Parts: sequence; structure tokens; C-alpha cells
Amino acid sequence: MPSFRTGVVTSILSGREGLQRVEVDGRPAYVLTQLIGPVAVGDRVVVNTTAVELGLGTGGWDVVHWNLAREAWSDPGPGHVMKLRYTSLQADTGAAEEADEYQEPESLDGMPVVVCGLHSQIACVAAVFKHLAPAKRLVYVMPDWAALPLALSDLVADLRRLGLLDATVTAGQAFGGEHESVNVASGLRVAKAAAGADAVVVAGGPGGVGTATRYGFSALEVGSVVRAALEDHGVPLIALRWSDVDARDRHRGLSHHSRMALEWSFSGGLVPIPAGEEHPVVGDHEVIEVDVPDVPALLARHGLRVQTMGRGPEDDPRFYSYAGAPGVIAAGA
Repeated sequence: MPSFRTGVVTSILSGREGLQRVEVDGRPAYVLTQLIGPVAVGDRVVVNTTAVELGLGTGGWDVVHWNLAREAWSDPGPGHVMKLRYTSLQADTGAAEEADEYQEPESLDGMPVVVCGLHSQIACVAAVFKHLAPAKRLVYVMPDWAALPLALSDLVADLRRLGLLDATVTAGQAFGGEHESVNVASGLRVAKAAAGADAVVVAGGPGGVGTATRYGFSALEVGSVVRAALEDHGVPLIALRWSDVDARDRHRGLSHHSRMALEWSFSGGLVPIPAGEEHPVVGDHEVIEVDVPDVPALLARHGLRVQTMGRGPEDDPRFYSYAGAPGVIAAGA
């Protein structure tokens, strides 16, 4: 059950569209301004403390639930489609699909769809894609497997600022993208038609869930996206999660999350891997060897420090080459 407390905003640490980082009584918290509006120093607020009290991976941040300094807040959305439906924070975000000007394509028509199990893999895909095809448009589709607010992702904010991503679509109950969509399958079409995508990268937001069970992890949904892309005549490219140093046996080498997602998606996907690597067992999917650029060097060139499970390229270099491999095919290289 959730835990709440009241407190006073004692400082504003930073802000960008959709997000403020603040301190409440000296304790870090963030504000989803799209939902409750901004706060100011001295405002008395209600804070959800549940994740921090449980020691979950929120970086030690509480969430500001409501600002008691105001009597009301209203920020009408562009349509009638609600997200966070039937909660006290439900919002009329609208959806691209309901807009009069939206022209739904008949299919994805061969568009590459890179599907990632981890949020950090987006940067590897994007860096490789833009290195090889700088004139092509890469669009991020964020489903609702993990964090629901896109504004929470520092990584995506950096990739948009640097031009490594050209647009964003939030699908399902996820919200805050430049385009909203009702579900992931439709979100792929929105990326193509409304955001002008030449290729798409799909991955959950920060904070995916993992357990030691066979199916109990967020990235199992990779399989669903692969199937959706295949059904709509796209080309699904699966980014493998690889680690040489993870302390957990199930994530060393090819992660069991990747293995299960590949099993869940039946067959028909393409699995790019760095040239010269031993072909992993990926069921009925096709493994393709590609020459992967130096992904850590590409990230460093843009001033990006991307970590996975707290590890950088110097700790686990093959994570980055495996994650970047689909970007080669998506770019048409």
C-alpha cells in the first residue's frame, strides 16, 4: 500500500518540460508537472514516499503527489483519450489516432523496429544509427512496461537534445511523448505517419521490473512488440542483453530475459550480433553478424555516459556492442 507524508519545498534543484527535481524538507523528490503543475520554494506538498521506503530503484527520490499551496490545477489536453485511467491523476492526454489530421498508414511497409529489453540500450542503438545514417529519422516508442512518465528519462531528454532521437511516442498508459498513442502496435504506425520515422526503437522507460521467475519481468514484452511488428509488415530487430560480468548467473552471457522474450515471440525476428561472436541460441529467429562501430566511443563523442546496472563500458564492453548491433541494420548499413 502507498505511503504519503506532507512537507515543504525547500529548494528547486532543476527543471525541464514535464519534470521538476526539488527537495522537500531537504529530501529529494520529483514533480510531474504535466499532472499537478509546478511547485515553488515554500509550497506545502503531499509526497508519496513508498518506493524510497522500500529501497526500490528510484534513485532515492520521493514523488510529489499534490501541491497544497494551490486550490486547483487545470491543464486541458488535446483530445478525449485518457491515460492513468481511473486513478486520481487521470489526464486527458489525447492520442494521435483521434486527431483529424492523422492519416493511418496501411502497414509499417518494411520499417525497421528495434526492440530493446533495457532502457539504456536505446542510447547504443541511437548512437550507431545516427553515425551510419545521420539524415534518417529515428523515433522512440515508449510502452508502459516500466516508468509511465517519459519526462522521468534523463537519457531520452539527452538523446533528443543531441539529435540522436528525432521524436518520441508514448504508448498505452505511458505519457508525455511528443505524440501519444493508444497501444504499442498503433504507436509504431504513429511513429511512421505522424513522426516521420524511418526507423523506430522501442524500449520500456526507466525502472523495469525483474524477478527470478520464468515470465515475471518487464522485458518479456519484447516478444509482444516483435509479433506486432511482424504482423504489420515491419522488420523487427532484437537487441540482445549481454553481460560478461553480471553477478547473477541468469544474466551472464545472454540474459535469460532475452532468451525468454525470444521464445515468447515465436519466430521471424532478426537478431543482429557483433561480427565474430559465437551465435547464441535464439530459437527460430535469424542471427545476422554485423560490423558494429565502437559504441562507447560514439557515446563519448556526444558527451554521454551510459551505464547498465551501474556498469560502464570499461566494466562490460560487450553489452554495448550487442546493444548497438541492431542500429547497423536499422540504418540500412
